[in-house]
Amino acid sequence: MKSLKWIFTALMFVITLTISSQETQLTAKDSIVKQSWIVSLGTNIVDDSGDEFGELFDINEGWNAVPFPSRISIGRYFENGLGLEAIGTYNKYKEGKIVDNAVNPEDVDYFGLDFRISYDLNMILGETGFFDPYIGIGAGYTDANNQGRGTYNAVLGFRTWLSDHWGLDFSSTGKWTMSTGNSTNHIQHSAGLAYRFNVKKGLSRKGEEKLALLKEMEKEQQRVQDSIAAQKKADEEARLLAERLEKEKEAARLAAEKEKKEQEDARRAKIENEVRNLGRVFFKLNSSYLSTKDKEVLDKLVDMLQNTPSLVIGVSAHTDSRGTNNYNQWLSEKRAERTVEYLISKGISQERVKYDAFGETRLTNECDNETPCPEKKHSENRRSAFEIINL
Repeated sequence: MKSLKWIFTALMFVITLTISSQETQLTAKDSIVKQSWIVSLGTNIVDDSGDEFGELFDINEGWNAVPFPSRISIGRYFENGLGLEAIGTYNKYKEGKIVDNAVNPEDVDYFGLDFRISYDLNMILGETGFFDPYIGIGAGYTDANNQGRGTYNAVLGFRTWLSDHWGLDFSSTGKWTMSTGNSTNHIQHSAGLAYRFNVKKGLSRKGEEKLALLKEMEKEQQRVQDSIAAQKKADEEARLLAERLEKEKEAARLAAEKEKKEQEDARRAKIENEVRNLGRVFFKLNSSYLSTKDKEVLDKLVDMLQNTPSLVIGVSAHTDSRGTNNYNQWLSEKRAERTVEYLISKGISQERVKYDAFGETRLTNECDNETPCPEKKHSENRRSAFEIINL
């Protein structure tokens, strides 16, 4: 009963673990893109007003843009959060806008080619779902306001993903000129449609925690199942051992019974043989008295009865064929009584000695009323014989 109770408890624990593991199953929300290529197409806005870092949102006077796609980029992004990007942009400084703290007298083309290294801030912040912020640094070449210059760049931006492949990309890049001439620093804002491909997914930090928990739960579940299996095996071994011991016990019992029976059969055969070899009591003609020799035979029978308390003897008395039937029946009864009385006189219980008389009905030879026989043959029929009734 204890083992059954233990197995029931363990099974309930396994069921609880199974339900808990189902509740903590990994889902699509637990996976994030670890590596990919991203291309984007969109627009860019340039603020080269000369006070762009003081008035970031001077849209009317400082921001320049064109009414068609003006920015394209391609980048490779790695599992460690780093990305390498190449960006090409086109723009136009509009007539009347503020450029280098002066009113721009005419439209002037703007070209930029930049390279940067970015870092996914989710590696620090933890997975934020659709919001994917990043920072970056880099360098490039810009031809703006009819002046070419190299620039040091710093970027702050974010992407928001609508699916595993499609999303929007927003960023602002500060560009500091490498030249000591008249070229100026400026800010470039951008927005575009992003597409990523060759995507390699992995687990988010939360997903990794879930996976670790699931593995721990599976390990615990396996441990419980192993414990149940071990308990079942132990119970089965105990059952088999009990069956084997019971079979051995039964075999020993049967062997003991067989040995006892064999001993009893041997004892019975020995006693039967002794009774058989004891001989008979023979009487003289027309006599029921026991001779000294007859008493010696009966004394041996007394010894046997005393040595074997369970022995019950039957005495049968007989006559020869001479004389009438009634006389011979009476005479055989007297002979039987005399024989039994002698045994009782020696201390044998009356219940252990049964007797019967048969007159001349059971002759041992051919000497009947029609057949003349010598005295010796007639004497063989004047007897008391013994048989075992119970042992």
